[in-house]
Amino acid sequence: MLLAKILLAMMLALAHLSPAAAEVICRDYEGFTIRLDCERRSASKFRYNAQRDQGDFKRHKRFYLDPDARYNRGHLVPANHLDNDAKAIKQSNYMTNILPQASNMNRGAWLRTEELIECYRDIDELLILGGVIWGDDTTDDYFVASHGVTTPEAFWKLIIRGQDRVIAWIVPNTQAATRKRLDDYLVTVEELEQRTGESFPEVPTFRRAEKPEVSWIVPIGCDKS
Repeated sequence: MLLAKILLAMMLALAHLSPAAAEVICRDYEGFTIRLDCERRSASKFRYNAQRDQGDFKRHKRFYLDPDARYNRGHLVPANHLDNDAKAIKQSNYMTNILPQASNMNRGAWLRTEELIECYRDIDELLILGGVIWGDDTTDDYFVASHGVTTPEAFWKLIIRGQDRVIAWIVPNTQAATRKRLDDYLVTVEELEQRTGESFPEVPTFRRAEKPEVSWIVPIGCDKS
């Protein structure tokens, strides 16, 4: 009920934005950046660096309106990767960092990518880039009537480890996207650019056409919590 009220409040606030408002808004939070698509009233991309886990601030149970952005809804940037900063972990629960995700995907393949980041950030600093592929399927747009937000067709994520180790996925936003199927969603950087229209100059040229046969393994002894 509280979530519905928050989303409704955002819709009402957005209705007062002028037509001249920028189509894309960049919000720099503590430790991560979100790009907001004004037309879709949702986040479209995210970026952050995952560094060695040296924090233990707890994730907030409530979700909040960004006090400086009149906007919107599973997590794009997970709270656990920001647990060394109390402000950052609270801001990860801003509705600007939230979008509708299929439950199996949110707790399955997508969560698995977050667990890999949690493990490997203690080995190397990671650059994480990610975002949304909208698609044109309207059958799962359950929140359009109530909140004006469409459901993404898929989510993508690119991890750059150190100078040249790279892995990327395009994860469909469906109940079939379980953690066991994560390897099915591996893509090359070239494929990711073709599907998303994005450009990733951070990736070395000789890595752009490579795709690992399997996703990175969880190192022995890794604390994924």
